[in-house]
Amino acid sequence: MKIQFSDKAQKLEAGIFAVLNEKKEQLAKQGREIYNLSVGTPDFRTPQHIIDAVSEAAKKPENYRYALVELPELLEAAQGFFHRRFGLALEQDEIMALYGSQEGMAHIAWALCNPGDLVLVPNPGYPIFSIGPQLCDARTWEYPLYPEDGFLPRLHEIPEEIARSAKLMLVSYPGNPCCKVAPDEFYRDLIAFAKKYEIVVLHDNAYADLVFGRKGGSFLSYEGAKEVGIEFYSLSKTFNYTGARASFAIGNREIIQKFKALRTQFDYGTFLPVQYGAIAALTGPFDGVEKQCREYEERNRVLCAGLREIGWNVPDSEGTMFVWAPLPDGYDNSEQFVLELMERSGVICVPGSSFGSLGEGYVRFALVLPPEGLERAVRSIRDCGILKK
Repeated sequence: MKIQFSDKAQKLEAGIFAVLNEKKEQLAKQGREIYNLSVGTPDFRTPQHIIDAVSEAAKKPENYRYALVELPELLEAAQGFFHRRFGLALEQDEIMALYGSQEGMAHIAWALCNPGDLVLVPNPGYPIFSIGPQLCDARTWEYPLYPEDGFLPRLHEIPEEIARSAKLMLVSYPGNPCCKVAPDEFYRDLIAFAKKYEIVVLHDNAYADLVFGRKGGSFLSYEGAKEVGIEFYSLSKTFNYTGARASFAIGNREIIQKFKALRTQFDYGTFLPVQYGAIAALTGPFDGVEKQCREYEERNRVLCAGLREIGWNVPDSEGTMFVWAPLPDGYDNSEQFVLELMERSGVICVPGSSFGSLGEGYVRFALVLPPEGLERAVRSIRDCGILKK
């Protein structure tokens, strides 16, 4: 029997990530030292008070039923956290739990777009920003991000006919992969743009607590933001709660309630022990998060300064757990460079082309090794001679 797969499934090939993983396994079998800086999975430990909360809840048989909705204690904890952290005054019906921001990105267009509707997405940008709307049969239009603009969109250059057709715009700062933080005036311009063209804004704020040299903020803290959009906030990177898949959508009440109703058709709520862990995270101490941010900043300095010292001109990141590095002189294909770097040095990163056409010419490193591990990775790059091309 010949299985006929859908056009959508055919488009979602594993691509370069499968190639990188296969090559990594080959190098490991050869006994090579590998520095895997490809996937943004935090190597920091989940705080003990969160682990304890999950463990205690997991011992109770009643917590294995369908959750169906958020625990009242979780919504209350989220209200308090977002007020303390960002100064936001949110009602409980302006908050909903998600099974990770990735899941939210995959489904949000179903709540806002009909087939064929237009969604504005960044290029370069995190792949699910485009894949999510496409899975929902929406069309995407890529707004370009250029280094000379600090990887901020040129809102005034989006064609009038595109702006008037758009239903939804995805924005993310601090940005993955570009590692930039947006200034206040950008958000004010974005809100005015959204109001003018009646575009819903979805702001992904996954790296709000990984901003260097200043404190990260929220899109919703700007006047008028709640009228035009919502924001995703994740516990994954902030509290190293990655595998638990605990995130929130917050903001515009109408959007939150419609999105929540839609998700009841395929989701029975977040596992209750995970919710209790999230409550512990949101109500517990925050000083560990701030310390972790400083440690990510140190890693960023170690990697970027180290690469500059050996002749690779890589700028420091402004935030996130990543580094966005222009290709070294003499290279113009990010996939080929990544594979050559991996073979010669054992250092694994991600080609910028994985994040869109304007990502070509870059690679992305994840800051998932301690400083001494990053120093060894830099030495391996230096010693392999790849920068002497």
